[in-house]
Amino acid sequence: MRTDGTHESIKIEVACALPTRQRIVSLSVSMGCTVVQAVEESGIAADFPELDISTVTFGIFERPVEAGTVLAEGDRVTLLRPLVVDPKEQRRLRARRQKSSNC
Repeated sequence: MRTDGTHESIKIEVACALPTRQRIVSLSVSMGCTVVQAVEESGIAADFPELDISTVTFGIFERPVEAGTVLAEGDRVTLLRPLVVDPKEQRRLRARRQKSSNC
């Protein structure tokens, strides 16, 4: 915080992407702002009513973080969708398909 009574701010982005649509909101927030505060301030949740913000996983540049993580200048907060298929199972299925197509 500045001593002249004004609050320093940082520029960040909040992003959400679904298979059919995406949105990135750029905004300035106060230093010390957390991930969940930035998501609320961005209003992005209103554009994605199918996502439950209370249970969604948050990320900074797609790396999972806690909702209370304090943001830094230039961070991109991402609302991460749950995985549809377990990655290990997906690799097994892909390997089987490749093996059967090579025969």
